[in-house]
Amino acid sequence: MVKVYCYSKCSTCKKALKWLEDNKVEHTIIDIKGDNPDEKTLRELHKKSGLPLKRLFNTSGQLYRQMELPRKLPDMSEDEIFKILSSDGMLVKRPLLVTDSTVIPGFKEELWKDALC
Repeated sequence: MVKVYCYSKCSTCKKALKWLEDNKVEHTIIDIKGDNPDEKTLRELHKKSGLPLKRLFNTSGQLYRQMELPRKLPDMSEDEIFKILSSDGMLVKRPLLVTDSTVIPGFKEELWKDALC
């Protein structure tokens, strides 16, 4: 099963969804703003991704900067980081591709192709 956490106004999300449609990949769209992943889900996604925790953050987002997270994150515990990340879907890197075997934050066509095709 393929899930994609997206934000409807995000141009990168729109591009990723078009790519999925063009490649006939069945998927479920989850609104990352309205139905943001909870702490437990984020922990599972992080583990499955094998990536550093910071890669799950939308580091170019306004909220990320407003909360001064670039300065604060290095001094935070993993529990604190997951709590903040789960507090608002706009903090999560999008689109977030979730398959049975992998999690890929952001849209890089070659990575998505390797995971799905």
